[in-house]
Amino acid sequence: MKQFKFGYVAIIGRPNVGKSTILNRFIGQKIAIATNKAQTTRRRINGILTNEEAQIVFVDTPGIHKPVDKLGECLVDEAKSAIPDVDLVLFVVDGSTSAGRGDKWIVENVLKNYKDNMLIVLNKFDLLKDAQKREENLLSYKLLFEKNYPCIKISAKTGRNFDTLMKNIIRKLPAGEKVYDDDEITDESMRNIARELIREKILLYTRDEVPHSVAVIIEAYQENDNLDKIQAKIIVEHDTQKGIIIGKNASLLKKIGTDARLELEETLGKKVFLDLQVKVIKDWRKKFKDLDKMY
Repeated sequence: MKQFKFGYVAIIGRPNVGKSTILNRFIGQKIAIATNKAQTTRRRINGILTNEEAQIVFVDTPGIHKPVDKLGECLVDEAKSAIPDVDLVLFVVDGSTSAGRGDKWIVENVLKNYKDNMLIVLNKFDLLKDAQKREENLLSYKLLFEKNYPCIKISAKTGRNFDTLMKNIIRKLPAGEKVYDDDEITDESMRNIARELIREKILLYTRDEVPHSVAVIIEAYQENDNLDKIQAKIIVEHDTQKGIIIGKNASLLKKIGTDARLELEETLGKKVFLDLQVKVIKDWRKKFKDLDKMY
């Protein structure tokens, strides 16, 4: 009889390689926001998967890149801090391209001291039709490491080869007992989930530098049996950004609020009252004080 497994698995990689999409597909529903913009994920998010063979806590981390401001430094530190406590690292890369400077920077600055279990996960591999180029790309990622880590080719979008990836993950986890109930899928608080859903809608409906200059603070969260009341403040760096987010006759702010509220109601299974305000804090990304409360 096979031993039951329990373990923590960190999902590490550059921005926009599909880390949050991988997490959501494993869990079977959305718990991490996912867009095509960098810095979508700013905090570690735990997703819990329980099946007959194992209970796995997937730790989704911010996309890692060489930081250019205090926010970037915080995001790299957030990703780094996940690694020492996990049983396995999934180094997720864009398999449709060869390894680049960003991947090399992660290996040299984040993964250099990690010598334990690792899988190189080549996402988006199906986008490349040239068989020779596929193998060249795969080799370019393997050569980033001195150790010969296994490589798994997947598509987070379609779910291709996820069964193979799951088998390899479970194989590398230690034996253990369940820590969470079978029906738990995350240990995130609803305050954090609400904040992230609001920020996702802003990312989806704005462009240029606005998404990177936005933070969301949940100022009040009142839970009731039939109605949750949430007050949130959207922080931007400039008055022009405030105007963009509010929109003509507050049209965009209403759209952001409505879409976030509807998704929260679906998640909670009850009505939500969501009050959004927008505030300018000039250059908040460059200010170290209380930055961890902002992103």
